[in-house]
This record gives sequence, structure tokens and C-alpha cells, in this order.
Amino acid sequence: MNITWLGQSCFEIEDKISGIPVVLVTDPYDKDIGLRLPKTRADIVTVSHDHHDHNYVEGIIGVDEKTPFIIDRPGEYEFRGMFVTGIGSYHDKEEGAKLGKSTMYKIESEDLCILHCGDLGTTLSEAQIEKIGEVDILLIPVGGKYTLDAKDAAEVVRQIEPRVVIPMHYKIPGLNIDISGVEAFCKEMGSEGERMNKFKFQKKDLPIEETKFIILEKE
Repeated sequence: MNITWLGQSCFEIEDKISGIPVVLVTDPYDKDIGLRLPKTRADIVTVSHDHHDHNYVEGIIGVDEKTPFIIDRPGEYEFRGMFVTGIGSYHDKEEGAKLGKSTMYKIESEDLCILHCGDLGTTLSEAQIEKIGEVDILLIPVGGKYTLDAKDAAEVVRQIEPRVVIPMHYKIPGLNIDISGVEAFCKEMGSEGERMNKFKFQKKDLPIEETKFIILEKE
């Protein structure tokens, strides 16, 4: 499996299922945030909520001239052998009263499980933790203001205990949204993280006894 960060909460997740490449893209953004979304093709696009930095599905090209399969709400889905479960969450600590609701997506491909937290604004309830289950790769917002801040994000990491954690939705050069950088999250994690351009892995490569902390560079 390959995971590439395209900026903000947008990732390209590519895997081979029964020998056939399948690509899923999360939360594509429009140009108004100051970043350029690379030209990207996908079979599946997930949208955590209807804000312009997460819902620009028009920016993603379908495969073989087909429109991507769009998932934009809680529920259970399957497309081309990839299973996606949308789990409801809140964008803020007031049960959505300020910023509304969001959706976390549990993405299962072959024997791997990824959780994309969307614009999660609170730590998790017991019911959410039970629905989520075991997670190999956690994609979590850390920039605060509109989502979890560094401290709460670190608490969610402890709640889930993933094998790998990759931060998202934090300040980088060019982004014109007023959120914090990744540094505070690094401090909470007690590590500067391992930086790489793309995360390529198989399940056998993932740690078992500890959580690996990876920071991806924007594609």
C-alpha cells in the first residue's frame, strides 16, 4: 500500500486488490486555501464534511473515464474490493453546535485498516472506539482551532493505539487557513517523527509493540 499526502486532509491511498490497483482520495480541497491540489485520479473519493477545503470532488479525475465513487456520509460501503465505513463525529466540542458534524472513515483493504479522522474536533466516545476497532494507520488532524489541537490529538492516539500515526490539517507554507503547525503535536508525541515523501508499506512491516510516528511531506 502507498499513502501520499496532498495537503490539508487530502491523501491518496493506493493498494492492489486481487492484483488490480485501486486508488482512494480523502477530502480534496479547492484552490481558495492557497495550496494546489495535484492532478489526481481515483476510484473512490471520501468527503468528511461539506467545507471547501474538504469537498472539492470536482478536482479529482475518475479512472478509465468513469466518475469516482463518492462517499460523503456515515454508513458502510464497498467498491472494487475496498471497504469503507463512515463513522459520525463532531467538528467541535459542543456536539456540532459551532462547526457542525464530520465523518471519520475506516478504510479496509485486504488485511490493512486506515482511519481518516476528517475534521474531528473532540476526543472519542466509548461507542466510537468500539465502532472503530483495531487501526493500523491513523490519519489525524492536529492543527487546532477548527479540529483537535495537539494535546487532544495525542489523547486520541492513546485511545486508538494505532501501529502508525500520520498528522494532517496543520499549517504548512502556502496554506492560508489560520491553524497551528505540527510542532506542538511532535512535542506531545515526544518525537520529531520520521519524515518521508510517501509511505510505502506492507502489514508485515508495521510495528507491533509501539506506535510509529510519520510526517509526510506534501506532494
